[in-house]
Amino acid sequence: MAATPDTEAQQKPIEHTLLFIDGKWEESEAGGRIPVVNPATGEVFVSVQEARESDVDRAVLAARKAFDSGPWPRMKPGERAQILWRLGDLIQRDGEELARLTTLENGKPYAQSQMIDVRGSVKAFHYFSGWATKVTGATIPLSTPGDYHAFTQREALGVCALIVPWNYPLSNAAWKVGPALAAGNTCVLKPAEATPLSALRLARLAIEAGLPEGVLNVVPGYGPSAGAALAEHPLVDKVSFTGSTQTGRAIATASLGNFKRVTLELGGKSPNIVFADADLEAASAGAAAAIFSNMGEQCVAGSRLYVEESVFDEVVARVAAIGASMRIGDGFDPETQIGPLVSKEHLERVTGYLRSGVEQGATVLSGGETVGDRGFYLQPTVFTDVTPDMRIVREEIFGPVVVATPFREVDDLVDVANDSPYGLAAGVWTQNISRAHSMSRALRAGVVWVNCYGVFDPALPFGGFKESGWGREMGYDVMQHYTENKSTVIKLG
Repeated sequence: MAATPDTEAQQKPIEHTLLFIDGKWEESEAGGRIPVVNPATGEVFVSVQEARESDVDRAVLAARKAFDSGPWPRMKPGERAQILWRLGDLIQRDGEELARLTTLENGKPYAQSQMIDVRGSVKAFHYFSGWATKVTGATIPLSTPGDYHAFTQREALGVCALIVPWNYPLSNAAWKVGPALAAGNTCVLKPAEATPLSALRLARLAIEAGLPEGVLNVVPGYGPSAGAALAEHPLVDKVSFTGSTQTGRAIATASLGNFKRVTLELGGKSPNIVFADADLEAASAGAAAAIFSNMGEQCVAGSRLYVEESVFDEVVARVAAIGASMRIGDGFDPETQIGPLVSKEHLERVTGYLRSGVEQGATVLSGGETVGDRGFYLQPTVFTDVTPDMRIVREEIFGPVVVATPFREVDDLVDVANDSPYGLAAGVWTQNISRAHSMSRALRAGVVWVNCYGVFDPALPFGGFKESGWGREMGYDVMQHYTENKSTVIKLG
């Protein structure tokens, strides 16, 4: 892994601040700009062009033309595969710059930007390049009288609107762009307004990789204007969104105009369960990582910690000690383990939950304070003495805040763990193999990690139950979300 860039490298100019439409760098028609803030300092360090409705329309029309009459959907699958693999290679080549941009705009430690955002994106494009040649149909034997040849084939949907969040700005884009392009679709990518830089860099690399004009368009903009325009646009065939459940509802409603296909990866309030027979050192470290990594700004964060009563004090004390020992600071400091939250507004939102917890009677075992007078830093926080009705237990906080609860009976535990509108992820820590399987069955979550947490792979489907969303990212499952199944019947003789 490359060393953290020096101060001069950190401050070098940002190359790409325009919209990327139809293979060209374009000004916003309305002339608006989005200030990009460094969360470590709270200061604006660059601004990018703001896409509004007319810019979104230009991008969609470019993508529509590229799909309807351009070469991309008509290329041999192997040609598309080569371009996507090359794009993964170029991300790897420019990994230091992409990690720099990610840390500048998001605040996370530089090493995490490299390991998760950059490496995860390389893996995603390499993996999905392989699917370009493997989207197949089947022959179907018919029982209908007569002689027929019947078969199915999966075809690209068309224009895909891809709306990604700010917590993993590059890798979330790769999760969506990779399968959409592998299937032969064209795309309009809208990064979060707080983190547009890595997506714009991705656009440059896509052209270098050989992607035809109009196949990938990037339009930074605000949700109520650019995001809504994409979700409502009559020439968009598919929307894939990752973000809050509230926004997901709005996108689902907007998509009804032309019955767009919709994939939603939304919020979570994930239970992380530690049994007394677990390796308590590993479980405690895993529980801390599940909530404190990426500053808790992850939808799968293990924000509800349930620990068997006989070991509750020991495990929670260990988690609190790990949080208290974490080095908080600028993401470019190689000693930093936890960076700032993404924005002032988000810091205020999270600290509002901290106040709510105290007001409702919870105990702050550790943390709970902001750090410094510059940037958006918050101590990792552990709450105890919580009750199921508290907001900090019910609602997604999206910060380094965990609520810890002891349990005795497994049956009661399952009911409590499933008592949430969300169902994205869950963790179980036990050395009892039967219990591991029974808990995995009982928990209403899209992914259950046993004796680990936060393990992802491009081959592993990811998505949620209940209000955590519709559909799946990654694996073969996601290819079905970017294709339509067509049946053909041919009468013989």
